Amino acid sequence: MPFAPSRAIVAATAVAMTGLLAIPASGATPSSTAEATVFLPNPVQQLGLQNLADNKDADSAAFGPAYRRVVLSDLDGSGTLTGAYVTVKSKTGKPAAAVNGAFPVWHRDADQFEQVMGYYWVTTAQHYLQHLGFGGALRPVNQRQIQLRIDQFGGDNSFFRDDKANITLGKGGVDDAEDAEVIVHEYGHSVQDGQVAGFGTNLESGSIGEAFSDYLAVVVTSWAAGTPTLTDEACVADWDSVSYTLAPHCLRRVDENKHYPEDVIGEVHADGEIWSRALWDIRNALGDTRASTLIIDAQFDFAVDTSFHDAALHTVAAAQRLYGAGAASTVQAAFHARGFL
Repeated sequence: MPFAPSRAIVAATAVAMTGLLAIPASGATPSSTAEATVFLPNPVQQLGLQNLADNKDADSAAFGPAYRRVVLSDLDGSGTLTGAYVTVKSKTGKPAAAVNGAFPVWHRDADQFEQVMGYYWVTTAQHYLQHLGFGGALRPVNQRQIQLRIDQFGGDNSFFRDDKANITLGKGGVDDAEDAEVIVHEYGHSVQDGQVAGFGTNLESGSIGEAFSDYLAVVVTSWAAGTPTLTDEACVADWDSVSYTLAPHCLRRVDENKHYPEDVIGEVHADGEIWSRALWDIRNALGDTRASTLIIDAQFDFAVDTSFHDAALHTVAAAQRLYGAGAASTVQAAFHARGFL
């Protein structure tokens, strides 16, 4: 599903590696690792600079402190960006290739930088799910190899295709693969499709899909990079949005004070902000691990066309099943506050 409506209309050193060496999915090739360079998660969030500009992919000294050397895991050992959970495809620039067991220090003016970003952040999102227990004590979630297509769409948009189980990241404005929260947002759609094939066939289920993907983008990047201190954690895609928003840049938020049904306008990204606020309130009340675990586990019970009300009931039930009556009461209160129950 698209990351956003048409944007012509909407007008430094060490990295914590917690959770980045999870075991590949059953049947995957032996795991290999290699160093590479990424944004963690994007330069606006890392540096707190609201005046950064794309300038047609030009690199500059201003971006320097945002580059981080990290370890890519779960690679297949071929020297390409192919691994247990993602294989990267690109028609712009040469495919990224490791040299002497490591990927060169590419910056944003090189197409290979975005390829590396895509691989790293999809794999990190899957490790986050495994960190919660999915694929261990809980059912696996999306432990499949997806195709990630970099810069193969000329517009400022990205999307997940459930018929082919792949993600396409656009290159209009700031190239979408330069912002980890855009990458993880699209992976969120893949997660839900992996749980319920074809999820999101009507307005309410589509809105839930956009909301969950925004939520996942924020929690995964905070888990991997730490809670941001220079920008607002609840803001999604600070860097990608510099091309079409005023400062402080933010595509959407997960803490908007919207209420169902009076704030419904019939557009999935806008209406999704009602659902994402409920998820955000659950996380604030129960903590990241318990909140995200029950939110994701509940989605196994969704229908492709689930309503806000039914999805809320399933999420309350998941809280009860996993953590008991107190957690269920907290989740119920969050959905009641948004008008879903």
